[in-house]
Amino acid sequence: MVGVEAGAIACGALALLYLVVTSTADSVSRALAEVVVVAAGAAVLALCAMGLWRVAGWARGPVIVLQLLLAALAYTTAFEAGRPLVGVPILALVATELYLLATPEARLAYLER
Repeated sequence: MVGVEAGAIACGALALLYLVVTSTADSVSRALAEVVVVAAGAAVLALCAMGLWRVAGWARGPVIVLQLLLAALAYTTAFEAGRPLVGVPILALVATELYLLATPEARLAYLER
């Protein structure tokens, strides 16, 4: 699931880049910085997905932190920005990933290594 999420965020970064190129942003440098931040998040999640696949102990922490940050952004999108069709599915994805990382089987797999 983390790999799929990384791919979706990478597609979002490409969509943001397209919007920066085709529209007139107030500040092009800030818009490009946003694209870089989103792309970096996708890259970190992709690396963590590979680490989770290999059951590397370092991979769980960054995924949990990024999921909590994504949950805050999705909550803001869903309820404060009035876009529940965008924010609620992201909240469901975050909750599913956090649940799967917290199951006894997942925790035991990382403790045995």
